[in-house]
Amino acid sequence: MNFSAKKLAMRFKSCIAVSLATVAIGAAPWATTAHAQSNLPPLGGQPAVPFMLIGPDSRANGMGDAGTGMAEDLNAVHWNPAGLAFQYDRQVSLCFSPWLPQFNANLYYARGGYGQYVPFLQSTVAVDFTLFNLGQFIRTDIQGRELGKFNSFEFTFSGAIATQVSDDIGVGAGIKYIQSNLGATSDNAGGGVGTTVAFDISGLWKPLKLKVGDIDLSNRFSIGANLKNLGPSMRYNQFSDPLPMQMRFGLGATLVRDEFNELNMALDYAKNLVRRDATGPDFDRVIPALWTGWGTREFEIAGGLEYWYDRTVALRAGYYFEPARVENAIRNYFTAGVGIRFDIFEGNFSYIIPTQVNNPLGNTLRFSLMVNFKDGKQLLGIKPAK
Repeated sequence: MNFSAKKLAMRFKSCIAVSLATVAIGAAPWATTAHAQSNLPPLGGQPAVPFMLIGPDSRANGMGDAGTGMAEDLNAVHWNPAGLAFQYDRQVSLCFSPWLPQFNANLYYARGGYGQYVPFLQSTVAVDFTLFNLGQFIRTDIQGRELGKFNSFEFTFSGAIATQVSDDIGVGAGIKYIQSNLGATSDNAGGGVGTTVAFDISGLWKPLKLKVGDIDLSNRFSIGANLKNLGPSMRYNQFSDPLPMQMRFGLGATLVRDEFNELNMALDYAKNLVRRDATGPDFDRVIPALWTGWGTREFEIAGGLEYWYDRTVALRAGYYFEPARVENAIRNYFTAGVGIRFDIFEGNFSYIIPTQVNNPLGNTLRFSLMVNFKDGKQLLGIKPAK
């Protein structure tokens, strides 16, 4: 895309202003009630709605759950909204996965999204909906008597917008409505239902010309960052929990590209910005946690490789690592995946191979479908050559 210097500066300032204003408006009430718990130990903790960290696409899942630096399709809404800035085709994405299949508890994760370039905004916009079904439970009173059954589930409805501020730099922002339905209390006070909102702010650099020594990385390299799930805590009736706020950094690279073969690499580092007292309910609110969260040991590293033959069939492998949150509770696993493209359709499968015996994530199979209508030139107003 070509922009004049004046137009480029105006778009850049407008985009930054809108992003900062959105965050400032949303953050104002949190800042007035935020308080840093200086006496908290340097530990992370279990946040509310952790399903928001589950990757929605089997392509990234097959590469160890690394997608912040790649972000090449509609699933950028999750990994890095700025990746939408380089996409102009209309796209539809679907994902489904039986979750923790070893428990036979009817848990599942489902997600659907839509995105397209909007000429009026000179930006790409996307929306998606995610549902995490937690199964059916029996409600009891304090004496243990059954009072009936209820279904527990959580969902998010998200929107994102991204634009290019130069030919190789994109910025993006997202907003999410989140609802957690853990079940009503015995007196029907609704204490098991919580709602909140969250924001994402992100950037992606995909240099069109880049040379490091004798290595030409032009149009083969990308690096991105995404501050995600920035928002007030999830409040239920008598208690609240922080959101799974993260700072993600990602790298993507094409190592080999010729007529029939392509080898891609993805690498992610994510820092969980949650700091709470492991022995009590206290936790740092969202604004202080942007700083105090870096003092915890909660982080993850993910990476993997993807091989395409004739841009039709893909093989993937990866590894995900995070340090122990508590003794003997390490979530480390290998991943494997395959992908198939046919015309406008792309189907991807991924499989988790845990490093521990009897890991609940074992045998987790994820399936995702992407439909790319390949009409970006139309949306950009480019007429086909006669």
